[in-house]
Amino acid sequence: MYGTRVVVLGAGIVGCACARELALAGLEVTVVERGAAASATTAHGEGNVLVSDKGPGPELELAQLSRRLWPQVLAEIAERSARAAQAVEWEPKGGIVVATTDAGARELNRFAAGQQAAGVHAEALDADALAKAEPYVTRRHTAALYYTEDAQVQPAAAAAALLGDALAAGATLRTGCEVLGAVTRSDRITAVRTSTGVLEADRFVNAAGPWSGELAARLGAPVNIRPRRGDVLVTTPLPPMVFHKVYDADYVGAVGSSAEDLQTSAVVESTRGGSVLIGSSRRRVGFDDRLRPEALSAIAAKALRLFPALAGVPVMRAYGGFRPYVPDHLPVIGADPRLTGLWHVGGHEGAGIGLSVGSARLLRALMLGQPADMDATPFRVDRPAVLGGSAPTTSEETA
Repeated sequence: MYGTRVVVLGAGIVGCACARELALAGLEVTVVERGAAASATTAHGEGNVLVSDKGPGPELELAQLSRRLWPQVLAEIAERSARAAQAVEWEPKGGIVVATTDAGARELNRFAAGQQAAGVHAEALDADALAKAEPYVTRRHTAALYYTEDAQVQPAAAAAALLGDALAAGATLRTGCEVLGAVTRSDRITAVRTSTGVLEADRFVNAAGPWSGELAARLGAPVNIRPRRGDVLVTTPLPPMVFHKVYDADYVGAVGSSAEDLQTSAVVESTRGGSVLIGSSRRRVGFDDRLRPEALSAIAAKALRLFPALAGVPVMRAYGGFRPYVPDHLPVIGADPRLTGLWHVGGHEGAGIGLSVGSARLLRALMLGQPADMDATPFRVDRPAVLGGSAPTTSEETA
């Protein structure tokens, strides 16, 4: 191990989780954010902590690790601030996946069988059980599975709680500080040039979410992490009518797709305030942040097939955000082999909220040379999907 000074580049939930783990390990941590903490991708997420949408393999293992860690981390945060922990709105409410075609039912059952073999608890629901669990869901279904481990948090509050713990452990936060480039010596990064001056450290963690590819290019070590756009509809507050995270069986296919065109599926869940969040979509349009009526209409149409009772419910607003996308759909966690002192934790796509604490725990183990909770090799930086293509600039991939 060399030096104790670490700079975390990015104060989204992944950066905040990394800062917390490293600060609790006794390192001297500075978090750098060009805007405000948790104000970009994290603030536009739904707060999912899911195992239901991941097939057997390393991402599912990371999701299972994170799902075990979330209650532990929140209990530790509560010891410092019960108010901060309560604001996270941890809800282990479970998820229900519904198929509405015979082909969808076959695929859902096949997918679930693989998950069950990997330790995921997925319980088949018959028509009566589904009606009891979700009285307003469509009765025109061909299969339904209940995943007891799925949970939800309020994403911005969760990031704030993680960051608060990091600051309490001695970390510092610099907002309004944009990274412009790297200072290097003998293939080692020794500092970053920022809009507020030069910041020296021994190690730097690229946790810039969808902007990780662009940031890495500025530092001289490009990685193929690109933005993938998603949109969400928000209804006016309603009486309770959605009791779990409910989505159609097409969702897994949309998540795993690498297509550039619009991918949509029905994902419906309620918030503590009574509003219903309706997603989801995936589009590769660079950093074009315009809301597209065709995407919102497609989301609404699929949601109505899943929840016909939503017909006529007013939509209060719509918002979108960018997910950090890697072509092989696996996060990037580890040291950059080209530039000593640079580390990457990103590329979680739409799972960053849920996977943040597990990813940060892996980073801590790797950085300190400690035993890890799982094999981190599949997430290494030098795999073809990560180094095989350069990240786009802000002007590329626009529709």
